[in-house]
Amino acid sequence: MLPFTVEHPMSKIVAFLKNESGATAIEYGLIAAGISVAIIAVVNGLGTSLNTKFTSISTQLK
Repeated sequence: MLPFTVEHPMSKIVAFLKNESGATAIEYGLIAAGISVAIIAVVNGLGTSLNTKFTSISTQLK
């Protein structure tokens, strides 16, 4: 009997396909990107609204 084991190349491929840590990291990245886009949209909308209000107040004070 040989003192070492011979690993079949297919077992490496199967082990690679079972590893889901990379897929999980990509999913978390996509979730973070989606949340970032939502925050940017809300802040942009609030900024426009605040700009309109401050312009109105400034006009009334003149």
